Amino acid sequence: MHGDMERLNAKLYLQNYCIIQENERLRKKAQLLNQENQALLNELKQKLSKTNNHKGTKQSNNSNGNSTTSSNQGFTSSSSKP
Repeated sequence: MHGDMERLNAKLYLQNYCIIQENERLRKKAQLLNQENQALLNELKQKLSKTNNHKGTKQSNNSNGNSTTSSNQGFTSSSSKP
């Protein structure tokens, strides 16, 4: 009876050790993915910022050069709201 308990204890200890190792591996992977996501998000924000700045400059140039063009040209509005 005592030998059975020791074997079961050893088996559970080994399973626990494997779970802890896998958990640590997954934690490191999650950290790397989070860093990659943050880098991609920053890159996207920079691109959007450049695009918005470029559009703003283009719109102000159009409104200064030609008074008959609308500053909303190219945009559609939707009046349906949920």
